[in-house]
Amino acid sequence: MVVWARSERSAERAGDRVEDARVVTELAELAECDVVVEAVAEDAEVKGDIYRRLGEVLPAEAVIATTTSSLSVAELAAASGRPERFGALHVFNPVEKMKLVELSFAAEATDATRAALRELCKRLDKTAVEVPDAAGFVVNRLLFPYLFDAVRMLERNSIQPEEIDTCMKLGAGHPMGPLALLDFIGLDVAAAIGESIGAEVPPRLRELIEQGKLGRKAGAGFYEY
Repeated sequence: MVVWARSERSAERAGDRVEDARVVTELAELAECDVVVEAVAEDAEVKGDIYRRLGEVLPAEAVIATTTSSLSVAELAAASGRPERFGALHVFNPVEKMKLVELSFAAEATDATRAALRELCKRLDKTAVEVPDAAGFVVNRLLFPYLFDAVRMLERNSIQPEEIDTCMKLGAGHPMGPLALLDFIGLDVAAAIGESIGAEVPPRLRELIEQGKLGRKAGAGFYEY
């Protein structure tokens, strides 16, 4: 496995975290790869630039996959210049624990492309489910309205975050309560996903973001860390 990093600093971090991989900083080092999984910023222009550069070094038969969860797979596939050999491969955090991968394809994707990405998921010991090309796919499209409803309940009632989370863990069998999950995801990331799927982002969430309380990564969100 080859991992491309944008900078030497990123390469050092990747080298410390990714086992059994060769970490490189030149895209040309990916020239012999059969499948390339792109995980750059959730921005169509940024992704399109990477696809253009990959197109200059990858063999014609190589498959490109994106980890997007909110952008149009059809539009990204067109930007890749190889829509028949392009797909979305959406993994979930923490990756080492979450078994699901949502796969999505543009209409042009060949059976060979679909099979290649399913085989990759199998090799990664993941369960692949093919889902429609819709913002948020299945999980995020259903999950984030629920998470935001938990924030609205907090806004409107004299109840504490840990009480809401305890109710959902013990009453619904969820491994993590909705407010703790938002902190884990990152409140800024959650707001961006909500906007991408057309879900109304609660005022309390935006207030915390403005205060720099982005969740676990910032040391504070709905909880203190």
